[in-house]
Amino acid sequence: MIWYGATMAATTESNPVADRGIWTIPNALSLLRLLGVPLFLWLALGPHADGWAVAVLMVAGATDYLDGKIARRYNQYSRIGSVLDPAADRLYILAAIIALTARDIVPWWLAVALVARDLALAPTIPVLKRYGYGPLPVHFVGKAATLALLYALPLLLLAAGDDTLATVSRPVGWAFTVWGAALYWVAGYLYMVQFRQVVAVARMDREGATA
Repeated sequence: MIWYGATMAATTESNPVADRGIWTIPNALSLLRLLGVPLFLWLALGPHADGWAVAVLMVAGATDYLDGKIARRYNQYSRIGSVLDPAADRLYILAAIIALTARDIVPWWLAVALVARDLALAPTIPVLKRYGYGPLPVHFVGKAATLALLYALPLLLLAAGDDTLATVSRPVGWAFTVWGAALYWVAGYLYMVQFRQVVAVARMDREGATA
């Protein structure tokens, strides 16, 4: 586990594939997703155009799938892409939580629980940078949590109505929400374990170099 964490973190900084430039198709798709965040917020909080807001989330999900597939197929990985992709996912989750909480669709404690996890992990970034590492790779549990939440939040938005679609969406949306929130915190715990291991290895390397 220590070897894996240290190796993958170092790869984020030193992999030659990570220097393919900014203007790649996957990065363009990630930027498109980022531009959709304020549009989603306006649709959900302004005119309450929930159908269009869900459509924005669906487009974001499709581009999320495409940019990863294109990056793998055409070897278009880049350092900025490794940052943009998870950042877009987190911003969509945050935007959806803000909208749903503001409209009293989800309780405030759920918003606090999800935001608190990211706030708890935020201080790890400058520490990793100090040791020459970029952000640690996303664990598969974290990917599962993000996927569950990206399914859950639009379903909860659809559940805000009083038609048949809302009735069907409500239990499914809450099921995804419970699983997504639980996995989100499990992924955060695993990230902290990996973070501590990587920092321990980096400190030993520095001590060995100065000995």
